[in-house]
Amino acid sequence: MKIEASKVYLFIEFTASAFFSMMFVTVSLYEATVAGLTPLQLVLVGTTLEISAFLFEIPTGVVADVYSRRLSIIIGYVLMGIGFLVEGLFPAFLPILLAQVIWGLGYTFTSGATQAWISDEIGEEKANALFLRATRYSLVASLIGMGLALFIGANNVAMPIIVGAVGVLSIGIILIFIMPETGFTPTPQEDRTTWDHMLHTFNEGLKAVKLRPRLMTILGVGFFYGLYSEGFDRLWVKHLLDNFEIPILFGNNQVAFFAILRIASAVLTIFVVQYVEKKVDSSNSLAIGRAMMLVTGLIAAAMIGFALSPLLSLTLCLYLVIDTLRDVRSPLHTAWVNQKLDSETRATIHSMSGQVDSIGQIAGGSSGLVARYLSVKAAIMFSGLLLTPAMFLVSRANAQSRNEALEDPVEA
Repeated sequence: MKIEASKVYLFIEFTASAFFSMMFVTVSLYEATVAGLTPLQLVLVGTTLEISAFLFEIPTGVVADVYSRRLSIIIGYVLMGIGFLVEGLFPAFLPILLAQVIWGLGYTFTSGATQAWISDEIGEEKANALFLRATRYSLVASLIGMGLALFIGANNVAMPIIVGAVGVLSIGIILIFIMPETGFTPTPQEDRTTWDHMLHTFNEGLKAVKLRPRLMTILGVGFFYGLYSEGFDRLWVKHLLDNFEIPILFGNNQVAFFAILRIASAVLTIFVVQYVEKKVDSSNSLAIGRAMMLVTGLIAAAMIGFALSPLLSLTLCLYLVIDTLRDVRSPLHTAWVNQKLDSETRATIHSMSGQVDSIGQIAGGSSGLVARYLSVKAAIMFSGLLLTPAMFLVSRANAQSRNEALEDPVEA
């Protein structure tokens, strides 16, 4: 029995957010403790995921372009569920690497396809409004997922991953029966997502970027954000476990501690993002650039402090600063990239921005070598230092914004 498309979209966003947040609360803890991965292996796990998603993006896009958005989404959730199930059931390095390939492949089947499907079904204007509504649903669902992880992982760190994996797999199976597809028409061959098309799109994007030096600088900032993030994402839990005595809350074998920490970060982010939305004029590139300078500097400093702090309380406060500011940075950077773009190149340049970030994350795997030959603490400090060149580029972009304002106030 097919259900109204907008309700199906909200179902996808709510359930996926709940199950993914449930898994992400414990996955780093699971990999560092139950699976016993070394710091280098932890970073290689993340690098494998990024490379898989990057390589599979084009061939999987053909399914959504040519055959069916619905089919692509169903395949994606089934594969992501299987990937996480492999990780949760087999706590060893090679199975976990295989899991990254499987779920990275699954992710590329859903990447862009879900938004394209709902836009086809209900129209672009209604879909844009639905995206905002779905964001609120997703936030609530994420908090619920984190809370459930606290209880589900009480006696078994792997259990939230296994339950979440089954949940994600179930989304794909349920969609077979409830998901409609009435608005899809195959993409014309010349517009399909292929390697040739990607190369053409990238070249067109480069032409557009070259006309705006500020935009090229902003994309460079995105590269350094990708570059620094991989080391921190994979090693912050390992750093806490190695250097501090983690409180055991509610008899939950450390899971409750990390669940509560994630919940605190999510709640703090809500308030900070609302504050930034009120204070930063998102239509003014220089205002965004100034905010980006502050955010970038604070993240870099907080990461170095996180690595060096001898006190658990201070370290946790710095983690909350880092995690919150990273969530603030994402919409700021998107709005920064989006300034004064032509409609025909807008999607291309946003796609390039994502590709630049992915390339940075792949290159950021070098932090694993620092962890291997020095220490996890040194690797996190190294990651923080990798972000500092972004401050030079932010400053340069702001100077270019001022020059554009002098040349053409309307453009700035």
